[in-house]
Amino acid sequence: MEDQLPSRKAPSFCSLRYGLCLLLHFCNVVMMSQRMCLSLTVVAMVNSTEPHGWPNTSTKDLLDNIKNPRYNWSPEIRGVILSSILYGMLIVKIPVGYLSGIYSIRKMVSCALILSSLSSLLIPLAADAGEMPLIACRGTVSIAQHMVWVKWAPPLERGRLTSLSVSGLMLGPFIALLTTGFICQALGWPFVFYIFGACGCALGLFWFILFYDDPKDHPCISVDEKEFITSSLVAQVTSSGQSLPIKAMLKSLPLWAISLGCFAFSWTNHVMFLYSPTFISSKLHVNVTENGLLSALPYLFSWVLGILVGQVADLFLSRNMFHVITIRKLFTTLGLLLPSLFGICLCHLSSGFHSTIIFLILASATAVFCIVGILINPLDIAPRYYGFLKGVTVLIGMTGGLTSSTLAGIILNRDPESSWSKIFFLMAAINIISLTFYLIFAKAEIQDWAKEKQHTRL
Repeated sequence: MEDQLPSRKAPSFCSLRYGLCLLLHFCNVVMMSQRMCLSLTVVAMVNSTEPHGWPNTSTKDLLDNIKNPRYNWSPEIRGVILSSILYGMLIVKIPVGYLSGIYSIRKMVSCALILSSLSSLLIPLAADAGEMPLIACRGTVSIAQHMVWVKWAPPLERGRLTSLSVSGLMLGPFIALLTTGFICQALGWPFVFYIFGACGCALGLFWFILFYDDPKDHPCISVDEKEFITSSLVAQVTSSGQSLPIKAMLKSLPLWAISLGCFAFSWTNHVMFLYSPTFISSKLHVNVTENGLLSALPYLFSWVLGILVGQVADLFLSRNMFHVITIRKLFTTLGLLLPSLFGICLCHLSSGFHSTIIFLILASATAVFCIVGILINPLDIAPRYYGFLKGVTVLIGMTGGLTSSTLAGIILNRDPESSWSKIFFLMAAINIISLTFYLIFAKAEIQDWAKEKQHTRL
């Protein structure tokens, strides 16, 4: 889709749309903090090889067990628990994506964040009840945040608004890992879930009060900004009340290219981020607080890089330096190849503490190039069906994350010696295959089946 330059300009960073972008950024921070903190608390939750409540423990150990209850979970069980965050998302992603094009985004995002926060508050009780209640509690609700920018983002600002709001997904885990170790030692790991759950409930209420679905309805937006946004999106339509061209979508190679790219991106993300604390613990043998600090570093660099790539991509567009499809392919290539390269280096070239941390940061952070590549590409090819297509592509991506995190747990359980090498080589193979398909078939112009004049029936 070739973007057209609007005839007028409105303030950017001091505007309402950037204020709402910052609010969505913090919603993502809290949401991802809730999801990520278990990957570190699980180190404290299973930090014992003795049965829970062993009678010969000291008084200090008994008091610590009350503050930090411990469970006898194998690496395979831990892999299932860590990946269980995806189970609920697999079920709701497509319905949420479809409904987000029909119902109020204001209400959907607010309700999703509050429900996710309530489930976080219940995790300590669920862990005491057993693995299955914990897995059920981790199956959280998905936020349909991508639909926010269908009506609020001018075409030449989509990259930076998307990257700024989505970068909260990287800052959230950084904050979670940075603080979780200290909370575990000072208050006990259950308070990690209590604190992040309470913050999420508060932010969900703030979102409902401050956000409006359409810029035209917001009472605080300036006249200039309202006209700037609506005029830049005048030719854009949505699919509200119309049937979905399912058959045409299934035959669309550009859509399949995006879906496979999302599969590889999610595979990489879940391997690198969910298992970073486990990797650091097994290779560097540090305590839970040091583990949290080291595991947080890749997220900090991902957050900074995620904001920068949106600025760079929009700069390329606004100055007509590259076509849209060139930008999508360039950043997707960087986002899939670089983590593969640095992941292999992590296994074979990291001989000391500093080299291990450097390669771990690079392998994790460079995946964010995909934010302005495959992750925003559905808006190029079918803006009218963006909500539904985003749900579909993210669902396919979640299957990659679910498979990789579960498979990594199985590999670690069966082959501890060479397990990390196998995990990173498999990740590299998935990324290269998916990237090759994407480079061949990806498009960035509106597809025929997504144009208003065509009505393909189910």
